[in-house]
Amino acid sequence: MCHPVPVSAVDIDFDVRENSIICVCEVKAEYKTGVEMEALTGVTVALLTIWDMVKYVEKDEKGQYPETRIINVEVVEKVKGE
Repeated sequence: MCHPVPVSAVDIDFDVRENSIICVCEVKAEYKTGVEMEALTGVTVALLTIWDMVKYVEKDEKGQYPETRIINVEVVEKVKGE
């Protein structure tokens, strides 16, 4: 994303709950710079894809989505290479 980093692995997991979906993206690279942007992009694109697939369920008569939100997208943990 920001730097041409050779990514060695990407894993995206979903925890589907009654009224929410928790998405976690883990990105691995053996490089001197971090891959936070790649992980944030992975989570965001995954959640936007879900939104696009289910938006017809909630869309109201004004074309709005009164309940659906994408919130708390954050870097939870960063582990430096050894």
